[in-house]
Amino acid sequence: MTNADASRIIVGDCVAEMNRLPAGSVDMIFADPPYFLQLAGELHRPNNTRVDGVEEAWDRFDDFADYDRFTEAWLGSAKRLLADDGTLWVIGSYHNIFRIGAKLQDMGFWILNDIIWRKSNPMPNFRGRRFTNAHETMIWCAPAGPKSRYRFNYAAMKALNDDLQMRSDWLLPICSGPERLRKDGRKAHPTQKPEALLHRVILASTAPDDLILDPFFGTGTTGAVAKRLGRRFIGIERDAEYAEVAHARIRAVAKAAEDSLLHTASKREATRIPFGALIEAGFIRPGEVLHGGARNQWTARVRADGHLVSADAVGSIHQVGARVQNAASCNGWTFWKLRVKNGTFVEIDVLRQKLRAAMESAA
Repeated sequence: MTNADASRIIVGDCVAEMNRLPAGSVDMIFADPPYFLQLAGELHRPNNTRVDGVEEAWDRFDDFADYDRFTEAWLGSAKRLLADDGTLWVIGSYHNIFRIGAKLQDMGFWILNDIIWRKSNPMPNFRGRRFTNAHETMIWCAPAGPKSRYRFNYAAMKALNDDLQMRSDWLLPICSGPERLRKDGRKAHPTQKPEALLHRVILASTAPDDLILDPFFGTGTTGAVAKRLGRRFIGIERDAEYAEVAHARIRAVAKAAEDSLLHTASKREATRIPFGALIEAGFIRPGEVLHGGARNQWTARVRADGHLVSADAVGSIHQVGARVQNAASCNGWTFWKLRVKNGTFVEIDVLRQKLRAAMESAA
């Protein structure tokens, strides 16, 4: 699919429109299908004001069998559209997510994670007869079983979380305040998702210029965040009024000015720099002494071929680092340091990063 075919909103039935798209053309799908809330009667607050819930026709189904047929239809179309390394995200509540999860497994999807979106400001349980529903569940899955190749931007998620591994429970507020779209004084859409949620989903599982499909586009949260992050999108929405709101919203979104700011390189993607390259480039000279340990108590001399020599130990920066400490293993890049002109010590990993930046800039 070319760029000319992407970043558009299609008004129509999600299954019919998905069936018109080329197989294997989509890198990620985010699906926020009808929840089939099955509410009986109106819901009121303790002060007797009416709760503005989901009453639209698109959330109505005859019964669970009818909902299951609908789920199978759109999941089948979604699976056909995903690229070999693509993934699908589905969000739901206790009303529907377990039925969808079973269908996913029945249809051969491989569940990678279930993510709990814990709402920092959930709607209270006004009747006081059950626990407050303070979370929704997202299922993240791949189409081809346990041997699936899929993208996960681990480094980006870790950076987003103050350099700690991102967990599968996400504390984020619901959509409210200025972000909540309104039309004629009412919510433009009853289940608008917060942009913070889609930011994390898209950053986790796509790369810049990837194509994202949202078959239940609503008022366009997925498209707005995708555009801001330099991703392409296709939104399918059967309600023309929702689509109109989405068009206006997305037109006002600006993409980040520099493409380089939209991508977090993983260690696997980084240019490989062997220790010997530092010697060849003149960052370290043959015969220089490296110092290791917290107190720089160990030393080793650098050979021209990139090996280190320390007493009777000869080998790579990792092997000699382990040997002098009598340890099973050692990360030589952070263990060994070079004394520079002002008498301070610099980890050789810092020198590696400088050489890598120079090489990537030249490329």
